[in-house]
This record gives sequence, C-alpha cells and structure tokens, in this order.
Amino acid sequence: MNNKITQNLYLLPYALWIVLFVIAPLLLVLYYSFFDIEGHFSLMNYMNFFTPVYMKMAFSSFWYAFLITFISLIFAYPTAYLLTKTKHKQLWLLLIIVPSWINLLLKAYAFLGIFGTKGIANSFLEAIGVGSKQILFTDFSFIFVSVYIFIPFMILPIFNSLNEMNPSLLDAANDLGASKWTTFRRVIFPLTINGVKSGCQVVFIPALSLFMLTRLIAGNRVITLGTAIEQHFLVTRDWGMGSTIAVFLIIIMFLIMNVTGNRKRGV
Repeated sequence: MNNKITQNLYLLPYALWIVLFVIAPLLLVLYYSFFDIEGHFSLMNYMNFFTPVYMKMAFSSFWYAFLITFISLIFAYPTAYLLTKTKHKQLWLLLIIVPSWINLLLKAYAFLGIFGTKGIANSFLEAIGVGSKQILFTDFSFIFVSVYIFIPFMILPIFNSLNEMNPSLLDAANDLGASKWTTFRRVIFPLTINGVKSGCQVVFIPALSLFMLTRLIAGNRVITLGTAIEQHFLVTRDWGMGSTIAVFLIIIMFLIMNVTGNRKRGV
C-alpha cells in the first residue's frame, strides 16, 4: 500500500506537467478556434479552412514536408549504415548530432551569409566559372537548410536500429547465396523499418509546420500552414483562424504518429 502511494506521488509532477503544458494548451487552441476575429462564436473558421487558399497551403505543407523527409532519408540511411561500420562510431555519431544543439535561429542566419550574394556558395561558383547565382530565397535553399537541420534526427533512430541488428542474420544470408541487394532488401531494411518510421515521424511532423525558415531562407516564397498560423497570430490578430489551422495540424500530426507508430505483431 505504501509503495503504491509512493509511486503515485512520483507520478504527480509528471501528471501536472502533462495537464498544464500539453492538455491545457490543446484545449485553449480548440476553444479559440470557435471564435471569429471579432470574438463572436462561429464555425466560419472551419468552413474557411476548406477554401482553395488554405487547401493550397495544406498541399504545399505536405509537399515540402515530404521532400524534406524523403531527401533526409536518402542521405541518412547510408550515413547511418557507414557509421555502424566505422571504428569510432559513437564519436562520429556525436559529431553529427552536435550541430542540432545549436539554436535554430543562429543556423538560419548562418545560411543567410553562406547563400547570400557575397557568400561562400557564390564565391565558389564564381571560382569555378559558373558565376554568381540567386541561391537564397529559393525552393532549393529552403529544402537544403531544412534537410541540414533535420537530418541528425533521421540518422539517430536508423543508426540505433542498424547497430542493434544481429550480425549472424547477415552471415546467414551470405551463406545462403543472397546478393548484397537481396540481403539489404530482404534482411537489413525490414529489420530496421522501425528506425526508419521513427526517423520519418520525427522529421515529417516538425517539417509540416515550419514557419521561421520560410521567412528567413525562402523569403516567404514558400507558404505553409505554419506560416499562416504565424501570420494570423502575430499580424492579422485573427487568433480564431490561427487556432483552427493549428487544430487541423494537430489532428494530422496524430494521424501521422498513428500510421508511423511501431506496432508489435501478435504471436
């Protein structure tokens, strides 16, 4: 009995944290979504969300989030695989993760200098004879910077899955005459699919609601639902519409978590 009381006391701070900083904010967002810009109760925000303007933003958000996630996966998987084969793999993994500790705003401003007219990237292009190009405020710069920021979060779960894989399974595949591609397709990838799902989840969900990079790196040429939320809360002061978009984003994020979640097969 005393152990149960002690256990409940330990859980109390966690429960308070969840209520105050997870459940309460979600309820507030849901509450404000039912009020228009004048503070009157209305369902117009939900009707307006399904207009072509916001549907285009939703499609744009999904498209860019998909590109960022796909490109991150393409580069992260071979990188994680090579890391498992290196001698000091934990050290190399740490060097990859360290940049993620730097403030996002600082990294964004760093790329403003790198991709700027007089930046390192254009200096390199001029040195090889290509000439100066408009790199900043383009789709390329936005996707490049986004992938750079999110790729450590894709590498880590894939690396853990590869590192925990039983090497004897690869030896068995080789003994049975499987080619390297067949071994990867039939053994390695299926055994690391949970790491891939976790990486895609960790990258896709925040990429879906990006707003700061769309302003600094893309120059507002990339418009997403995250950008719309920022505009409604900070510029137009239409908290109701901003909350409505946030509600749909939250629903979409929960659906993605459910689809990419790791399900244990029954015996």
